[in-house]
Amino acid sequence: MEIKKVGVVGCGLMGSGIAQVAATAGYETVVREINDELLQKGLARIDQSLSKFVQKGKLTPEQKQEIQGRLRGTTELDAFADCDIVIEAIIENLQEKVKTYTQLDEICSPEAIFASNTSSLSITEMMASTKPARQPRFVGLHFFNPVPLMKLVEVVRTILTDQAVFETVTDFARRLGKVPVQTSDRTGFIVNRLLVPYLLDAIRALEEGVGSIVDIDNGMKLGCGHPMGPFTLLDFVGLDTTYYIANIMFDEFKEKRFAPPPLLKRMVLAGLYGRKTGKGFYDYSDPENPKPMELV
Repeated sequence: MEIKKVGVVGCGLMGSGIAQVAATAGYETVVREINDELLQKGLARIDQSLSKFVQKGKLTPEQKQEIQGRLRGTTELDAFADCDIVIEAIIENLQEKVKTYTQLDEICSPEAIFASNTSSLSITEMMASTKPARQPRFVGLHFFNPVPLMKLVEVVRTILTDQAVFETVTDFARRLGKVPVQTSDRTGFIVNRLLVPYLLDAIRALEEGVGSIVDIDNGMKLGCGHPMGPFTLLDFVGLDTTYYIANIMFDEFKEKRFAPPPLLKRMVLAGLYGRKTGKGFYDYSDPENPKPMELV
């Protein structure tokens, strides 16, 4: 099957990025939000991102215009009726995703491929909400933030995913300019399966007095060549997001390495989510010179 038209459900941070890279790769793309206010905010984010590429000389103004000409916004799910692949990037809530897929299953053609951008929820559970004929055409397609810059995409298969569909979606990811890695529908996939325990262990090390926030960050940057330390990364990802993913993984595996440490829970309850709230493991009052917080 050849993918010609791409649908993206959700025009938030991830959805707008996915829509941008699809249109940039030459695909006719339609992106949907639940209301016009959120849609315009998402389209403005795409415009701003493309403008930065123009400023850096990676796109010409003419190319930017061509990309935006391939991109259409909507508030209607019916706009996905003729899409060859529909990528869902809405709120990380299983009930909302199931509701969306149930509606899409009635609207889209039987040949359309469904893909979820979830980072932690079960692809199989979402797949089960669709008709049996759709289920072999259901995959995970996990992009990373910021989508226009991050090269990796996890392509996730369920036990029912058709091999030809799996390869089609993998090739589609390459055509978006990404590097696809293939994995199976096990909670956390590849990246979070390895990353989340590492981040949680860094918090435990802080709790136990192994080192300070700055020293642990510098230890992993300079000792292991990581581009940023675990606490800087936690603040970037969002402590609330990490806490949410860790709870899902612990519920699945019942292993201590996936259990959120008490400090993480307290910080989330206190609203210290990281960069998006201005405070996490660092205080971002001066974004150019963040200061470590006194937490333990």
